Amino acid sequence: MIRIFTGDDRVRAKKAIEDFLGPEYEVIEGGELTPADLPSIFLGTTLFAEKRHILIRDLSLSKSAFEKLPDYLNTPHDIALFELKLDKRSTAYKAIKETIKIEEYTLPEDPNFRLVFDIYKTAKSNGPKSITMLNKIKMSEDPIMFFGLLVSQAIKDFTAKQGTKQKTTLKELSRVDLQMKSSSVDPWLLIESFLLRLSSF
Repeated sequence: MIRIFTGDDRVRAKKAIEDFLGPEYEVIEGGELTPADLPSIFLGTTLFAEKRHILIRDLSLSKSAFEKLPDYLNTPHDIALFELKLDKRSTAYKAIKETIKIEEYTLPEDPNFRLVFDIYKTAKSNGPKSITMLNKIKMSEDPIMFFGLLVSQAIKDFTAKQGTKQKTTLKELSRVDLQMKSSSVDPWLLIESFLLRLSSF
């Protein structure tokens, strides 16, 4: 049996996967698979058990392998696919959506979510103003989660334009990340320091 679990709420998705597969299962990185790898995964047995319990992460990253998924609907094994995001326009998705159970687990939207991106955008030109904006939401935000969103915005910028400023920003974020993990300095102070420096990169 194949089931698909998707969404950004990894905690709830992981629990649902364990409820389906049990506590012990094989883990395979799907992005590295080719169509030639699939028969041994979906149809092959092992010396220890005829019925396998397998978690495949992000199979859709390998488009050629994911497109072959409809060929293995009769697998004798319990196989969970965890996809952070599914392309509902793909041929494979349209072919399996009626026959495979797809469970979606999404995090509730943070009311400050949009403001986080506005803070990063403002910091690129006006550091002090970004700190004023940050102070309005700081008490209701987790610094680690907030930092993660800053990183995602920096990666997005770098993907769009791989210039010196974008590279420097990522290097600085890497340095701040290391400081947050290895020092006892208040994470918010490290974030504020980064935001104040961002416009000078």
